[in-house]
This record gives sequence, C-alpha cells and structure tokens, in this order.
Amino acid sequence: MELNLVLNAAGAKRIVGDHIAEIEEQELVLVGSNLSHGWFTHNCVSEDIREVTIQFHKDLLDEKFLKRNQLSFIRNMFEQSKRGVLFSKETIERISPRLLALSKKSGFDSILELLSILHDLSISRDTKLLSDSSFTKEDYNYNSRRIEKVFEYMNNNFNRLITLSEVAKIANMPEASFSRFIKKRTGYNFIDSLNEIRLGHVSRMLIDTTQSVAEIAFICGFNNMANFNRTFKSKKGCTPKEFRENYVGKRVFI
Repeated sequence: MELNLVLNAAGAKRIVGDHIAEIEEQELVLVGSNLSHGWFTHNCVSEDIREVTIQFHKDLLDEKFLKRNQLSFIRNMFEQSKRGVLFSKETIERISPRLLALSKKSGFDSILELLSILHDLSISRDTKLLSDSSFTKEDYNYNSRRIEKVFEYMNNNFNRLITLSEVAKIANMPEASFSRFIKKRTGYNFIDSLNEIRLGHVSRMLIDTTQSVAEIAFICGFNNMANFNRTFKSKKGCTPKEFRENYVGKRVFI
C-alpha cells in the first residue's frame, strides 16, 4: 500500500485505476495494493515539486487485529484504498508536516507514528474515492451480505438490461426499501451503482483493447450512445476517446 503526498505540483495529472484528473497545489492519496497509479507533469510548470511516498505491506496490521472495534475506521479506509482515497485540503494541511517529519523517526517510534497518522486519516472527513469499483476486479466488503450479493450479480450481468425489481429480489427486499438500503450502504442509488460497474469495465476495455468506443459501450450494457457519452463524461470529466488517449499517451513521471 502507498500513501502519496505531492506538493507544489498544480497542473500535474493524477491517474489512479481508471481515474484521471488534474491536481491542485498539494495532494494526498492512499493507494491500495495492485492498483495502478502515477502522477505526471502534464501542465505543471513548477520546478519545486516534492513527493513523499510511504510504502507499507497490507499485512502491517494482522487481519484479526484489524477486526477489533478500535480499528474499524482504519479497516474501512484500507477497504476503500482498493479504489484510491483522496484526502481533503484540511486533512493535508494537518497531516503533511507529520509525513514530512516521519523520515526523521526510526524503529518503534516510526511505526507508532505511522499508525497514528493512519488512524487520523481514517477518521478525517470529505474523502473521495477515485477509481470505479469494478476496474480493479477486487472483492469489496460492504459490511452487508445482501449488498455484496447484489453487486456480485450486477458484475456478472452488467452487459444486459438489469432492473431495480430484479436486484431487489436478489436482496429479498421490496423495491422502495432496497432503494433506501443501497443508498445508505454505498452512497449511490441503484442506477448510479450499476453505471459505476459498467464504466469500470468500459475503462478497462478502453485501456486493454483496440475495440471501438461504440463496440465497448454496447458490450458493457450501454445501448444508447448519447446517454453513454453523457454518463462517461459526467463521471470521468472527458470523453471515452480522450480517456483512452490520456491513459495510453506519452507521460512524464513526477
């Protein structure tokens, strides 16, 4: 796992999974294991870019230890890191001095400080998940067997029409109750959740294949190109063609 602090890099480009965006002056992101990522100079003209990367094994905290109630926030943050977690400006201002000073600590003190930083990050507000859930093909823990069954079903059937009635039956709940339930558990309604799954598969195919945008959209369950392009640009901030060019184009690492 990686905790990445980037300073003085306004205009640089962030790529985490299938997420692409231009960053501001400072940046703090927690990246889970096996999640592709990088920061590139892009439109950044600063000659004083600074980056601090802290790497640690995902088993730094034993799984049984992580299940203790006192570590529930860190456990949830590690789960979210499979998609990349972007922290707020307020959190960066509070945590960055400690990250910059961490290299001056050693031995047990460095471990204690890292755990303290991870805890403070795990309870911070206004975090943002970056990559789509289906992009990394990781299994996610939603702390609800019903939600996990629904997401497993949508992941296996994203290429065809799926209705709210259909997934509500999978969860064994009335439609209205399920709509409220999925929104409370994930922060997204049913349609947004389904679109996120489909866009994750779209992004992977745009990167890994040479199939046309229209072919990929159809394969991933989008039967209306106008709606597909609108949904993709709303979520990714660029068109599918621009996404493909941005991801596979020439890059210069920070």
